[in-house]
Amino acid sequence: MKNPPLGILSILAASTIWGLSGLFYKALAHVPPLEVLSHRTLWSLLLFGIILAFRGRLGAVRAALSSPRTLAALALAAVMISLNWGGFITSIQFGYALEASLGYYFFPLMVVGLGALFLGERFSKGQGAALALMALAVATLTIGLGAPPWIALFLAGTFGIYALVKKQVAAGPMVSVFIEVLLLSPLAALWLYGAHRFGWSTVPRPSGWFGTNLHDTVLLVLTGPMTAGPLILFSYAAQKVRLSTVGLIQYLNPSLQFTVAALVFSEPVTRWHAIALPIIWAALALYYLETRRRELSAPTPPHDG
Repeated sequence: MKNPPLGILSILAASTIWGLSGLFYKALAHVPPLEVLSHRTLWSLLLFGIILAFRGRLGAVRAALSSPRTLAALALAAVMISLNWGGFITSIQFGYALEASLGYYFFPLMVVGLGALFLGERFSKGQGAALALMALAVATLTIGLGAPPWIALFLAGTFGIYALVKKQVAAGPMVSVFIEVLLLSPLAALWLYGAHRFGWSTVPRPSGWFGTNLHDTVLLVLTGPMTAGPLILFSYAAQKVRLSTVGLIQYLNPSLQFTVAALVFSEPVTRWHAIALPIIWAALALYYLETRRRELSAPTPPHDG
């Protein structure tokens, strides 16, 4: 598989949008996280539904929904992605964007560990060394900051379990995400109804925020494209670009998140972060080199003459 320019641009764009998404959700910091999450779910449902209908893929949705095993797996995936989205939104709103960025550094190695634990996958010596370095980084932050980086571990864990579940599902990424938000949509609609009708909220306010002013209304609607856009770009890139290249460029996401947290949100970067980050980067470098080695040593599929 080659690395066509359009594929590279797609993964660059997806990683950049994800990396800068903290700026978007910070602009909604006055809206309770559950309201933002509910809007993200419903507008994503609408947008993915339109795209799938336009592409004639609704039959694939019906096929996935008719399989009890697939439906159960996607229900678990829906819970995990909802927790991940909600955790990220909450961490941005409450000033923990720096720690959230670490979660997406931890994620790839969390997947390796979960694969070994639940699927019996054996990791190589290089991957084992990378996992050991990541554990050292977590220990460094725990000792230095007086507590484990719970937010980072929560985000990496929920996203890791999500990836683990999705690995077992035959449905394509857009179909599966549509079903996930479809399953979540009744809860999202119920919460928004309660927020507007009964004032359910984490802040003193008589009703929900949607429709009260143009700024908030537009941003809440845009949570749909903010979710769907990067996923579509990533899915395209994953089909066109080498896995190792996708993995390497994807680290632009947490790097941008970290930069935004430190330089824009002015969250403190301690000496313990300064010690842990090079360890994390070394772990990721080992992981990338091992992925690249495996990719190069994999047998080339035969061509039809």
